[in-house]
Amino acid sequence: MKHRIVVPGAGYAGVYVAGNLARRLSRADVEITVVNAVPDFVERLRLHQVAAGRAVEPQRLDTVFAGTGIRLRVARVMAVDPERQVVDTQGGGRIGYDTLVYALGSHGDVAGVPGAAEYAFDVASRPSALRLRERLDDLERQGGRVLVVGDGLTGIETATEIAEARPSLAVTLVAGGELGARLSGGARAHLRRAFDRLGVTVLEHTRVEAVEAARVRCAGGAVLASDATVWTAGFTVGPVAAAGGLQVTGDGRIVVDRTMRSLSHPNVYAVGDAAYAIGDNGRPLPMSCASAGYTGGQAIQAIVARLTGGQVPRTKLIYSYNHISLGRHDGILQPVDDEGRAKPAYVGGWTAARVKAGILRMSLWANAHPTFGLPKRRRRLVTAPTAPAGKMTA
Repeated sequence: MKHRIVVPGAGYAGVYVAGNLARRLSRADVEITVVNAVPDFVERLRLHQVAAGRAVEPQRLDTVFAGTGIRLRVARVMAVDPERQVVDTQGGGRIGYDTLVYALGSHGDVAGVPGAAEYAFDVASRPSALRLRERLDDLERQGGRVLVVGDGLTGIETATEIAEARPSLAVTLVAGGELGARLSGGARAHLRRAFDRLGVTVLEHTRVEAVEAARVRCAGGAVLASDATVWTAGFTVGPVAAAGGLQVTGDGRIVVDRTMRSLSHPNVYAVGDAAYAIGDNGRPLPMSCASAGYTGGQAIQAIVARLTGGQVPRTKLIYSYNHISLGRHDGILQPVDDEGRAKPAYVGGWTAARVKAGILRMSLWANAHPTFGLPKRRRRLVTAPTAPAGKMTA
């Protein structure tokens, strides 16, 4: 009987892991199934561009996985039962596994703010980005006010992209603290110049307490009119892992060891935003595309080694840069140190924009060709890799 590897989630981490495992492990011994709610690979890093109006067509997953032997199940994951080793889906039935690679990722965090889920748009999924684009299309005909809540990288990129692509709209970014607080002094100055150039208004040290249909209410009593409120104030993971009994953090991420294996269930691995992984600097890796690559790479090496009787290698788990696009022709490349603090030097302007665009192209190409450049020899399984559920092995 073949060893069943199931990968819930086909974002950057899930596609990367599934494709690499398909190339490295023998099809005679292993059956790989990817479960995803939609039939497309979504470039999440470009969803703010989709919302602003750029033509960004998604890659179909059946095309991505063509020739790999990977089975694609288009269905929504509803539950994971690590004791019975099954995944329950809506539209795809129940799927059994021997090894699970949990890659369901994250979504916009609207919890705790009244009205945010009902009235705010977000750019955490393609359908929501398309809904925002439709709203912006309507507003552009008559002019309107767009309020972007959240001063993280997603908020900055969304505000600048919309302002550049739709100059008839009045764009305001609501920042909980100082704009660009995590950047170096030079990069913060560059960011402010970009906002001034694009006409983006910034409200710093402002906390939104409620979202309504045509306005938001802030702490202290301020009320801001808004024809489209875009919520980018953080991301969170879904409840599936916690509900299934996996050991998770307070925010629902699966707690893993250095090899991305669940501390509570050794035949479950977690990658990408769903994993609570400690980097080489002793700090948790942030939710990001870069972290998806590093955690995915470590999981691939660990799974292959354990299934084929090899020694598990330690790959890098680092976070070195923040890449920020400021529209099509400007950007910031900010190196960070081992403590996650911005280094004094940064790269800005057209050079940084080209670097970010190159990263996007490379990420898309790598995920559309998940097995390119890997060894062609698929390794055979030589040992049973998992212990009984709930028990750890060396």
